[in-house]
Amino acid sequence: MMTFPEYDALDAIGIAQLIREGQVSPGEVLQAAIERIERLNPSLNAVVERTFERARTRLPSLADGPLYGVPFLLKDLKLQLSGTVTTNSTKLSSGKVATESSVLAQRYEAAGLQILGKTNTPEFGIMGITESVLRGPCRNPWDLEHTPGGSSGGAAAAVASRMVPAAHAGDGGGSIRIPASHCGLFGLKPTRGRVTMAPFYGEAWGGFVQEHVVCRSVRDSALFLDVVDGPMRGEPYAAPYKLRPWSEEVAQDPQPLNIAFSRETLYAGETHPDCSAALEDALLLLTDLGHTVTEACPAYPKDDMVRAYFLTVAAGTARFVETTSAAAGCAPKFSDYEPATWLLALIGWKTSAPELLQAQVVMQRAARDVAEFFDAYDVFVTPTTARPAARIGELAVSPAEYRQVAVLRHLAFKPVLDYALSKMATGKLAYTPNTQLFNQTGQPAMSVPLYWNGDGIPVGTQFAGRFGDEATLFSLASQLEKARPWAQRLPTNPN
Repeated sequence: MMTFPEYDALDAIGIAQLIREGQVSPGEVLQAAIERIERLNPSLNAVVERTFERARTRLPSLADGPLYGVPFLLKDLKLQLSGTVTTNSTKLSSGKVATESSVLAQRYEAAGLQILGKTNTPEFGIMGITESVLRGPCRNPWDLEHTPGGSSGGAAAAVASRMVPAAHAGDGGGSIRIPASHCGLFGLKPTRGRVTMAPFYGEAWGGFVQEHVVCRSVRDSALFLDVVDGPMRGEPYAAPYKLRPWSEEVAQDPQPLNIAFSRETLYAGETHPDCSAALEDALLLLTDLGHTVTEACPAYPKDDMVRAYFLTVAAGTARFVETTSAAAGCAPKFSDYEPATWLLALIGWKTSAPELLQAQVVMQRAARDVAEFFDAYDVFVTPTTARPAARIGELAVSPAEYRQVAVLRHLAFKPVLDYALSKMATGKLAYTPNTQLFNQTGQPAMSVPLYWNGDGIPVGTQFAGRFGDEATLFSLASQLEKARPWAQRLPTNPN
């Protein structure tokens, strides 16, 4: 018989409340989560490392925090948990056990969370799908033939299928918002500098990456940010201090907002009718709620920003390849990495320091221009993605592409790599062209699950706010959640 059947209907706050009231014990909740992981994971491949025994051992000494006894999963990327392996979905890191936890992991456990394992990611988190060679494809609980997105695909699949009520995620180009969109979840990327990456990193991908969670409820997202935000000494960036706890922002509706929207993709390609329908549905709802909705888009040099994005990611990937290989005691070589990783690393190695600095200048100027746009508007709305979730394998590297990258090992000339970069910028962004801008500007942005297409697959809507203004986003998201409840919509496929 299933332990604690009410588990599937509760968010993290709801589970913690029942534990505090004595209606259920942390051990019963732990067993309920383990049962669901063991039952659902074979078809989803969402959880790739299990720490069940570690969690059982910790039961008597759980921290008495606001999320006491709530099951949780960490993304298998960058974040370190003492005594466990973080592989980054690359084979060279598969045996390296962490001797120290990241500050973020420490804060999660100080809040009372029970960490049960690690979730599936693409190699180094560089793809918008979760189909690494090391781990295999992760599948979407709403339709097993489709991707949950990436790079936090395992986290989103685990939460959507009700393995856990929330899971750690990270976003360097949409990796919280994209899987939240594909899996019918709420996912907010915080302002740059809001969540620390100490002590192992000051930043990742030039400050693009921000860490938080994917979850079912807005109030969970707010509380999770409350228990982990706050800088450490020596941080490279500073987010504005919050005026009050984020959990208080979700308790009241916003005043009528001046909201801008764009029907055009921000970086590449065209918008699929399903994503357009999701946007139009959201705009009607916003109008019904009393907000002013205007078609307007910030100005930024699109082509230069796309190039700056990929050059920065390529430089970060090259460094990650170098450090991973060095830790394994070998030199970087093609056979140890996936083709997309190796191509980005090649581009990174051929990018000069002045070229990378010029990319930073482009992005910093654009950040000022986009910030000025938010002098006139409180929120900016787009589809989260330009297309619904792709089928498994649809965006994987083809045999022809594999051969091309293999050839580039011997023809790594700058003009050839520049051409490869331009093809990557136009081709790889076609599915997900709307999220990267806010990683580059550092602004908070969220995907809200307001729409499901005719095939029953979720299609999210993206809302971006002013730098440092998660308050408005949380308040608006809570209002949308009350108007269009989504948390009890259950996938029909994960069993």
